[in-house]
Amino acid sequence: MRRGVVLVGVVLAVLVAWAAPGLAQNEGEPDQSQQTVLTGTLRLGFDQFFAGVEITAADESGTRVGRATTDQDGRWTIEVPAAGDYLVTLNEQTLPEGISLREGHQSTAGATVLQGASRAVVFAVGEAPKGTPFGERAAQTVFNGLKFGLIIAMSAIGLSLIYGTTGLVNFAHGELVTFGAVIAWYFNTSWGGLNLVLAALAAMVVCGLLGAGMETGLFRPLRRKRLGIFQLLVVTIGLSLLGRQLIQLFFGPEPLPYTDFQVQQRWEFGPWAVTPREVVTVAAIIAVLVGAGLVLQFSRFGKATRAVSDNPGLAEASGINVNRVVLWVWVLGTTLAGLGGVFQGLDTDIDPFLGFQLLLLIFAGVELGGFGTAFGALVGSLIIGMSTEVSTLWISPELKFVVPLAALIGMVLLRPQGLFGIKERVG
Repeated sequence: MRRGVVLVGVVLAVLVAWAAPGLAQNEGEPDQSQQTVLTGTLRLGFDQFFAGVEITAADESGTRVGRATTDQDGRWTIEVPAAGDYLVTLNEQTLPEGISLREGHQSTAGATVLQGASRAVVFAVGEAPKGTPFGERAAQTVFNGLKFGLIIAMSAIGLSLIYGTTGLVNFAHGELVTFGAVIAWYFNTSWGGLNLVLAALAAMVVCGLLGAGMETGLFRPLRRKRLGIFQLLVVTIGLSLLGRQLIQLFFGPEPLPYTDFQVQQRWEFGPWAVTPREVVTVAAIIAVLVGAGLVLQFSRFGKATRAVSDNPGLAEASGINVNRVVLWVWVLGTTLAGLGGVFQGLDTDIDPFLGFQLLLLIFAGVELGGFGTAFGALVGSLIIGMSTEVSTLWISPELKFVVPLAALIGMVLLRPQGLFGIKERVG
């Protein structure tokens, strides 16, 4: 228990340090987040930004209230006089040659903004030319699906391991993903301006400490009090809500990018057009997952983890320290979740809902592969990621999450234990 208190104290100290820049800022001039603004970033993919594009905002009566031009990073901001509903219009004539709005998307979008808040408005531009051969588009979406599936798998394996050893379905796992991305962002920007690689390593350490603190300072005492799985599940839901609000309070509502590896020239490999960042992301995730798999398969820790997952009572009777195994599973699971958040933030931007938006897909990957099996979580996540991206060849990208969730429902109906799960008798 003493160690748990120390670890929780370390995590609280990190949170205080995290909050300090925002609190210090409030003592001086009011920051941008206190203004009522409409904002956005105009870009194609994750490395091509459009400058000089005109954006205007009008109120419900049609009266123009503001105008902005995108900067070299594609960003624009319009301060509006008060909270309310606004119409934001992109001047298509100011778009670069060869760039247009995607088919089915309008140049005017409605937006509702609250007083003192910032509302992001998205315009979908730069759809692939219709003349692009289907084979090239299919090859590109398969690569995108592989990358997305690996990012989901990075987080899903941690969730599956925690469930396998404790029986806990952690609904706060999405916030652990966001926490890793946000901590890496702070190390990359405010806390010393570290290179993103070093920032990611530091974020992994902080996430591991947070996982250890959650296990020894919260869940282990609750298990000793013999709380049931349902009560523990409710606790994780509360932690999810609390974590999301704290992240939004200190980080802010605006999506923000890392300072490294943003603008890169695409490499052409046959039908694939990828950036060096995407190649390194895929290679790094594969290396981490292979390393984690070797540890779980051949190390003493991996064998002990499987023993605790199969039968905690028998494992303890055999001389295995169950509490220590569960502690290290939490450390490994939260570390992988945080690293998954870093990669997802590198692929998109970091915002307070980054992990929450992935949570349903993480659960889908774990359920598809079978709860409690790391290998099953990997395979299930790859299927989810691949089906999500490949489905855009035939349906609108806005509907792409319907396909994996439909596959999940079908799997639950036909094989509830998942692809690699084991049937259990209930009752």
